[in-house]
Amino acid sequence: MTVTRDNDTITVHVPITFNKRGGRKQIVLPDGTSSWAPPRARVDNTMVKAIARGFRWRKLLETGVHTTIEDIAAAEKISASYVSRILRLTLLAPSIVDAILDGRQGPEMTLATLMKPFPLEWDRQISKASGS
Repeated sequence: MTVTRDNDTITVHVPITFNKRGGRKQIVLPDGTSSWAPPRARVDNTMVKAIARGFRWRKLLETGVHTTIEDIAAAEKISASYVSRILRLTLLAPSIVDAILDGRQGPEMTLATLMKPFPLEWDRQISKASGS
């Protein structure tokens, strides 16, 4: 950072760069950190809808409205494989679901990554989601 003074004008030069992240510009400070403002919540509506769908379908199975995944798939006109993968989202750790609903999930967490097999134990899910 440099400061110059000319009569009544003060000019401050701060070396910064801009990165695009999710279509938005983000300021990167000289020390490599992002802008000083806390990150805004990034609610991923696709993930939220998938989780909601999974819980709705689970309730339909539990209440006997549908008796199999194939019944749900036929009623929704989608593949049983997709229904199965979405239903698996109901096994996510509550803290992960809360983070997704609040938009606090990391940028690496996408619906595509959630659709891949994940451990059933909540503590292992959490450590995997945090990159540990």
